[in-house]
Amino acid sequence: MIFFPVFDDNPTKKKPIISWVIIFICIIIFLFQESLNHHEQRKLFLSYGMIPSVLFGQNELSVNLEKVPAFLTIFTSMFLHGGWMHLIGNIGYLYIFGDNIEDCMGRLRFVIFYLTCGVIAALSQCFIDINSSTPMIGASGAISGILGGYLILYPKKNVKVFFWFIIFVKTFNIPALYVLGAWILIQFFSFDTSASDGVAYAAHIGGFIAGIALIFLFKKNNFQSTKKLESGSLPSSK
Repeated sequence: MIFFPVFDDNPTKKKPIISWVIIFICIIIFLFQESLNHHEQRKLFLSYGMIPSVLFGQNELSVNLEKVPAFLTIFTSMFLHGGWMHLIGNIGYLYIFGDNIEDCMGRLRFVIFYLTCGVIAALSQCFIDINSSTPMIGASGAISGILGGYLILYPKKNVKVFFWFIIFVKTFNIPALYVLGAWILIQFFSFDTSASDGVAYAAHIGGFIAGIALIFLFKKNNFQSTKKLESGSLPSSK
């Protein structure tokens, strides 16, 4: 069974330049990854992926692997992906939901919001096992924050969802509340299996909660300021 969103019915006022830039960077870096052999890819992930035990000083990378300070790997890891499906899934969700979040808060605030959610997501995964030596890569945590924010701001907006089961193929319009609500429930229900399937469910959950908590802080104030009356204003007569 395949079930995933393809686009939302929620137009924006401005072009989502930052979302497009993030998508472009992720694609370019992934294509570079694909040009490397397995050994070189592994070195890339160790150098620029976020490793909990290295971040918290439990372990150290060898000199030839340490390319950036450990704290910066929280950010560099957001632009690495483990495979085509990992990349497509992340940029797909960013493309569908990122434009509206960027539109509601402006480009600079969106960058800060995105990175903040990514940091909280990474730390959420770290706290599950700070002794882990497995590199964490992917934009999922930051994008989870976008999903959390979208759920709060646009719960009733329709999302067109593609459904395929054996020979049954159809698209449905479903409110974002149910689409994103189902997504986060899957993360919670799958959490116990995160150690075996290589998916950082704690990061997804942490990023999603961060997005819910931070969205009102970062969104633009939509209320217009009250205009002051000038001293020479006169009452209108009827």
